[in-house]
Amino acid sequence: MRKVEVQEFKEIWRELFLLEAKKIEHVFGENMIEIHHIGSTAVEGLKAKPIIDLLPVVKNLSLVDHKNDDMKALGYEALGENGLSGRRFFRKGGDQRSHHVHLYEKGHPDIDRHLAFRDYLSAHDEDRLRYGEKKAELAERFPYEMEAYIEGKNPLVKEIEAKALEWYVE
Repeated sequence: MRKVEVQEFKEIWRELFLLEAKKIEHVFGENMIEIHHIGSTAVEGLKAKPIIDLLPVVKNLSLVDHKNDDMKALGYEALGENGLSGRRFFRKGGDQRSHHVHLYEKGHPDIDRHLAFRDYLSAHDEDRLRYGEKKAELAERFPYEMEAYIEGKNPLVKEIEAKALEWYVE
């Protein structure tokens, strides 16, 4: 059973991202355009579950599924779109989750959504603090109920995301 664990920001998360990004870039080769560190571990000073979220951007999404075995060799489980159209999702670590890969084709609107959220929280102390405290409180309240944790933070995520997208466009 997965435990919801929220920690203070750790500098090592950046290094873990860079190490994994190199492996993923090698798998997708010429199809890879860029790879971003997203999610809470990418925002200095933000409390986070210690799971590194990576967002690779590729030229051609249809070529990604041919690399599932290569991702499996790196320890990833391929989950297809996993509920989000136009995405390929991979997770690593089973119940001791360590990495998530949210892979999109260039031009997909969710790329900007993820980057806007990350960059907005990096630039706005008050919302970063509110979000971190909300996550810590929910993790304490629902340590073995991931769905309750996610549902509990969803209204604040939507509020911040709307501000972030407006800010990002400006």
